[in-house]
Amino acid sequence: MIVKQLGRADYVRTWQAMREFSAQRTADTDDELWLVEHPPVFTLGQAGRRAHLLAASDIPVIATDRGGQVTYHGPGQVVAYPLIDLRRLGIYVKELVFRIEQSVIQTLQVFGVDGRRVSGAPGVFTPWSGQAPPPFTGLAKIAALGIKVAGGCSYHGVALNVAMDLAPYSLIDPCGYAGLQVVDLVTLGVQADRDDVAMRLSERLQAHLSVPARALQPALAKLAT
Repeated sequence: MIVKQLGRADYVRTWQAMREFSAQRTADTDDELWLVEHPPVFTLGQAGRRAHLLAASDIPVIATDRGGQVTYHGPGQVVAYPLIDLRRLGIYVKELVFRIEQSVIQTLQVFGVDGRRVSGAPGVFTPWSGQAPPPFTGLAKIAALGIKVAGGCSYHGVALNVAMDLAPYSLIDPCGYAGLQVVDLVTLGVQADRDDVAMRLSERLQAHLSVPARALQPALAKLAT
């Protein structure tokens, strides 16, 4: 897997580049992992409802072709875009989502943070004392996930909150859930360097997304370490 550090890059240009890469790749094209930080932007999933945008602001709103509803990207967030040939890996979208979530959960463990899944809600959550509706009671979201698959290949990916201005999340129903709380590592008391978090997440994603389905079981113990 080729890893590319894009620095801070415009969301729309990055999205267009992902689409072009995916459209032009062949069965021999190496998978890539793009690590990036975006300027402030709200993004809507393919079936995203603008009703989840609660208030007007000067932050641009971009309708995209990924799955999911509305989320926010901004400085202090690690965004990882795995560009994966799912057919070659022998997996489907649900398995891809599981592997990405597991990569985030293991990254959070390094920093002493308990990452959890919530059934039916892609992404990663962590215990939090704020008020949130079921099934998120006692939890807040720390990583949002949205994927697009075209021609058997994936793009878009996951955004992990490290040290952000979280105020823009109050302008939306995060991921389409009214009252869902959102946190970052700093809010949890973890003073982590964003580049260090990006490196560790990259390592986990490379490990989990390089194991073909037929070899997954023998590799589980190794991936868990």
